[in-house]
Amino acid sequence: MPFPFFGDDKSTVARLLVTLPQVGRLEWIGLRPARRTALEAVLEAEVITDRHLAGDHASPKAGGKRQITLIQQEYLAAVAGFLGLAGPVAPGRLRRNLVVSGLNLLALKGRQIQIGENIILDITGECHPCSRMEEELGPGGYNAMRGHGGLTAHIVQGGHLRVGDVVRVLPPVPTA
Repeated sequence: MPFPFFGDDKSTVARLLVTLPQVGRLEWIGLRPARRTALEAVLEAEVITDRHLAGDHASPKAGGKRQITLIQQEYLAAVAGFLGLAGPVAPGRLRRNLVVSGLNLLALKGRQIQIGENIILDITGECHPCSRMEEELGPGGYNAMRGHGGLTAHIVQGGHLRVGDVVRVLPPVPTA
């Protein structure tokens, strides 16, 4: 039997892939004011449709798959544990824009999420660690982040987001 896709509702795996009743929460927002600078934590930010977070130095192309990055809060403790640190890693050290709790983000690849009332993101893929993790976290930082780097997303619809906003998984878009 070929691998089931979202539209194949006869498959148990296809039904399981779309069963995500959880609701998450936006825990942290980070902006990079300039290249290679520390992220600044903010309580709210403007998300520009098909671009990036206002105030972030990144300027991805329209239609880009890496316009914003996300990581789940639960990974902060896991990465710290792999490095032998006492508490969770501070979110800004991992260089992602948004920290979300309560959802298994990896299960959302290829799906859409809504943050707050207006923001819609297409989850486009994994955000793999880079060599900067060794600089930021010390020896082993790169390997501690492997499998825990978070996700990239395309901004379908922008708007205003705030720490504490609800994060919902949207129903799959039917394929023709």
